[in-house]
Amino acid sequence: MADGGERIATPSILMELREERQVVKDGYRFLDEKRLLLAAEILRQLAEYEHHYRDYLALHSRSAAVLADAVARHGLQGLQVYPAASAEEAQLQTQRRSFLGVRLLHTTLQPGAIESAAAVDPSPQARRCVELFRELVQRSATLAGISGNLERLQLEYRRTERRARALENVLLPELEQALREIGTRLEELDQEEAIRVRLDYGDRRRGSM
Repeated sequence: MADGGERIATPSILMELREERQVVKDGYRFLDEKRLLLAAEILRQLAEYEHHYRDYLALHSRSAAVLADAVARHGLQGLQVYPAASAEEAQLQTQRRSFLGVRLLHTTLQPGAIESAAAVDPSPQARRCVELFRELVQRSATLAGISGNLERLQLEYRRTERRARALENVLLPELEQALREIGTRLEELDQEEAIRVRLDYGDRRRGSM
């Protein structure tokens, strides 16, 4: 809307308001469609997160069991001083794409080869523990990427929702009200003009008699 003041009731103003209303309606339809697309992508990302999270929980249970075996083999203190695997060669890889202006990432962690200092008392249990917990870290990187996607999609959905509601509940009602008022005023002006013309015509006829 051009301003919040009172408009002069003219046919051109009425036409401008109708054009403005159409623009606002088009904008609302666009935002409404964007809301639906964002909601669909949120559900898709959420389903993907739940799928990976189920796998993560299953792996976590196996890792906890292997950790218990390693503790039984080495003792808690012995496992605490077991040489840690190096993460220097680990690389976080990301694939980026844009969805309706929202940046989405697919993240994977490439940990590289398992390298650690020679253990005084090596064991298959400790080795398996290292392998499983390394895989847990890998899966965590993928979950973190999806979690970030969900956060950004949610923020964009909320912004779109606020804009759509502003158009639907504020701007459109204001325009409809202004159109009704100006339309009513123009009808009144037309009626006044018709009455004035009729009275002038009557005065002229009486004057000619």
